Amino acid sequence: MVGLRRILHGYAFAIAGIAIGVAGLVALGAMSERIVRFIEGGDRFVLGQISVAGRGMGMGAGFTAGGLLPAATIRKIAAVQGVAGVQPQIMLPLNPSTSQFMTLTQELVLGLDLSVPMPNRHYRELPVRAGRFLRAGDRYRAVVGAAFAASRGLRVGSRLPLEGVEYEVVGILERMLTAPDRFVIVPIEDAREQWVAKDRLLRTLLASGAVALTAADLNTGAAVGWRDAEDPDTVARRLVAEVSDVNVQIPSELSRLLRSSTAFFSALLGGIGALALVIGGLSLANTMAAAVFERIRDFGVKRALGATDLDLAGEVLGEALVVTVCGGVAGLGLALLLGVSVDAWAGRSGQQLFHFSTRLVAAALAFSILLGAAAAAWATFRVVRLSPAEAIRRGA
Repeated sequence: MVGLRRILHGYAFAIAGIAIGVAGLVALGAMSERIVRFIEGGDRFVLGQISVAGRGMGMGAGFTAGGLLPAATIRKIAAVQGVAGVQPQIMLPLNPSTSQFMTLTQELVLGLDLSVPMPNRHYRELPVRAGRFLRAGDRYRAVVGAAFAASRGLRVGSRLPLEGVEYEVVGILERMLTAPDRFVIVPIEDAREQWVAKDRLLRTLLASGAVALTAADLNTGAAVGWRDAEDPDTVARRLVAEVSDVNVQIPSELSRLLRSSTAFFSALLGGIGALALVIGGLSLANTMAAAVFERIRDFGVKRALGATDLDLAGEVLGEALVVTVCGGVAGLGLALLLGVSVDAWAGRSGQQLFHFSTRLVAAALAFSILLGAAAAAWATFRVVRLSPAEAIRRGA
């Protein structure tokens, strides 16, 4: 215990320098992890289903571009070879007057036909953190995303007004770090009412009677599943060829689109992270090496008294391990404190900027320990090449 206190006191500035370098690396890494989780979550969602949208009128909603997907078209989709299930859906911007449409901060109302199981292979049911998911027969009940709930202080049992109607919040989704975090999920019957209330063009069309529409025709899109042993891209292309007046998203192409849309941010953070890795690494190595060189006179005295090179190497590496572990842990704590504080502030608007994954924490600790040990070993090698007299003279 006394030895540990001596090391901590003697290497206090070295530990502080390492902590600052590791904190910067971990903070940038956590921001990169947030982007990675968004891409992975979006990939998992879009690759689990084929998204089909109607063409034509409307104010614009999610992947659908405001199109109308009538019940007759949904029946045609279900009849295509390889299709295993079709769930009619409605996707609407919560507030059509905002300019956030199709951005990472867009809040959407998602209406689901609860009489049909979700065909998404990766999400048979979206994960619920509190309460429950919607059930067939529910009316004027909602399940909300984690970011949406946080931004409005909602919890299970809260009342949420939508287009002049009060909805009971029956569930809050787990934080998925992707689009559903900002969803308000309601039964499709309720979403149809909201669509009519939001869309003046649709109200005009229904009032004119120019087109014979029933409630079942009011869908903006559908989630389509495929049978086992079928290739989803092949099934999607069959839908394009066999069903008219629809927009079909090819899963692999949609995945590439998602990745390309976030490529700039990923490259930017990757470049900043690489630069920080080099600067932080050099700073860490220089700090550790300088701490060893400061003790050159002490090492010279010990060699003069009979200490071997192996004795000195063992002592330095042991101290380097303690210093780099303490500096790494302190840096992780500093980065966590920064991240939690910023996310607490940003969380009031439903944002999350950092994601401290297990692999990031482990990599940061391993990086600091290995690089610190390597720097200490190099400095020790330089010191033991000097004669005891020369080491004492240089350290005087």
